[in-house]
Amino acid sequence: MIDDMKIAFDRELVVLPLSAILPLRQVTIAQRQSVKYRRIATSIAEVGIIEPPVVARPKQYGDPHLLLDGHIRLAILGDMGRQDVACLISDDDEAFTYNKRVARLATIQEHYMIVRAIERGVPEAKIAKALNVDVASIVRRRSLLDGICTEVIEILKDKTVNPTTFDIIRKMKPPRQIEAAELMAASGNFSASYAKALLAATRQHDLAHPERMKKINGLSQEQMARMEREMESLQQDFKAVEASYGDDVLNLVIATGYLSRLVTNPDIERYLSGNYPEYLDGFRTIISAASLDQTTPPT
Repeated sequence: MIDDMKIAFDRELVVLPLSAILPLRQVTIAQRQSVKYRRIATSIAEVGIIEPPVVARPKQYGDPHLLLDGHIRLAILGDMGRQDVACLISDDDEAFTYNKRVARLATIQEHYMIVRAIERGVPEAKIAKALNVDVASIVRRRSLLDGICTEVIEILKDKTVNPTTFDIIRKMKPPRQIEAAELMAASGNFSASYAKALLAATRQHDLAHPERMKKINGLSQEQMARMEREMESLQQDFKAVEASYGDDVLNLVIATGYLSRLVTNPDIERYLSGNYPEYLDGFRTIISAASLDQTTPPT
């Protein structure tokens, strides 16, 4: 069975002239003026192309190679006056099937990458120049996880988190750090503003330095005390819902299956339609809502 598997990409990179590559879209002026564009341009100038562009093999001799991934990199190379680039050749000419499998570097993974580069002797100044940031930013990212407990690192390891969020989390004791990280993961919100709200709702004795009074811009001590009480109540409700969620879903599936059998029975459907139409509408609404919940992919 393994012998029947087809390799999606050529094993070797192929150097192609830029003129032989046809982009599927144009890089806009706004993209060229963005921070991301300048950062990639600086990285290419410093260390070259790390991730080669992906192109589709031409269907006929003489046709251009379709560019599937790497439009910004190709535009930068053109701006730099480069004539050719090493590319990865794909047998699949559908860009969306490739792009949807591209995994972006999470914040903690980026931290490990920077730490590993420094341990191998790469100067912080060179890393900063390659990423088009200042050295202070590299120093800050190097110490990103100082004071962060291992459980929080595990929860956030594959998430894109604002680095300032870690500065806020480390102001809490480990048990409270874990609670905050779980709430962030549950809501899908890893912003610094949400972390500040969680810090404001943290009880004084759950802070890393409880002897220091919390100071949150725009909030008085009374407002923070009220947030603490409301957050404690919210966490209790959240844990109660989390504990009963599995049983509730199971009950819903069983009930929906039973209702589906009822409304698809011609005799029962006719009886409900003639005597209790509101019940029939309600049953169908429940079945429809449950069906959407089961077929909608997670975001």
